[in-house]
Amino acid sequence: MKKDDLDNVRAEKVMVPHWVRGEESLEIVPSGQKLAMLGLGNSIATPAAGITADTVVVRSFDELEALGDRVRGKIVVYNAPFTNYGATVQYRLNGASRAARYGAVAALVRSITPVSLQTPHTGAMNYDPQQPKIPVAAITIEAAELLQRNYDRGDPTRLRLKMEAKFLPDAESANVIAELKGTERPDEIVLIGGHFDSWDVGQGAHDDGGSCIAAWEAIRLLKELNLRPRRTIRVVLFTNEENGLRGGTAYRDAHRAEIAKHIFAIESDSGIYRPEGLGLADNSPLLARANLREIAKLLSGIAADRIAADGGGADIGPIMREGVVGANLEVDGSRYFDIHHTHADTLDKVAPRDLSLCVATLAVFAYTVADIPGSLGSN
Repeated sequence: MKKDDLDNVRAEKVMVPHWVRGEESLEIVPSGQKLAMLGLGNSIATPAAGITADTVVVRSFDELEALGDRVRGKIVVYNAPFTNYGATVQYRLNGASRAARYGAVAALVRSITPVSLQTPHTGAMNYDPQQPKIPVAAITIEAAELLQRNYDRGDPTRLRLKMEAKFLPDAESANVIAELKGTERPDEIVLIGGHFDSWDVGQGAHDDGGSCIAAWEAIRLLKELNLRPRRTIRVVLFTNEENGLRGGTAYRDAHRAEIAKHIFAIESDSGIYRPEGLGLADNSPLLARANLREIAKLLSGIAADRIAADGGGADIGPIMREGVVGANLEVDGSRYFDIHHTHADTLDKVAPRDLSLCVATLAVFAYTVADIPGSLGSN
């Protein structure tokens, strides 16, 4: 960013949770057959010798509730087919504590994805403070279906799960910031950004490094074209989105005095695929929505001219709750959850043309909003 001669380049310190995966494994006992797995972020470890127990396989929380105390001493396997991310991710987020309520000793969650080639998907989980903490890991669709078949025929699989996961003291990280300074109202800000918060597998190319590059490239390109809007465009590469939201919270706290000067914020966190427009928060002013629809017409040539009915983002959520109008970059994310939080989220999955189109879309929206004479939400 400094080499690109962008304005006010800096790193703003953020202390973040430091969870370490350690060695981990899952095998069928007594055959020793290995099953692909990834511990879920924030999980505790197993004892050093591991946990060896029979499985109970359920396809829903309702099935778990119906079994009740019959899961005591067992490993609960959630084999919930993917419907959509918001619904299915509940098993990853809350499955461990729901199983622990009935005495389960560990939980395994079918990866939150519609597609699997023996590829487990990690991600954050939460513990209910009212329940015992048990270790929890993700398994592949193939493994979940294998365990389901065995369970359905009355032959529950016995598994040995080993995990060394642990938390270390909070570690120092940073939000990385650069700007294209405005010409007439430099104190007014249009924010665009993504986050550096990939999991410890893969490269985080679609979640969310590519989005950081797209936002950065958008203002570099505007600077190269000598296009300086009236207001400042600020790129924020947030740290620690999923595993604590420390970056978004720290940004709000550090910039609380100027939050009222944030005119608009766009977050990109759905992968770098062909852009379709913006998703605008449903509580946004009607005039802001009308203005953005007019701006979107500039992108009709690349079919990125849709303003969806709802939107926003985790990183910009803290400032949106303070009144900032927020949106997300809408993309054709039909393949996003194929590789989300896996070893397969690598740079080769990013199509250069899609990346270029995302840069163009962010640049057009950010520049035009930053340059309009009036405010986005009022005349």
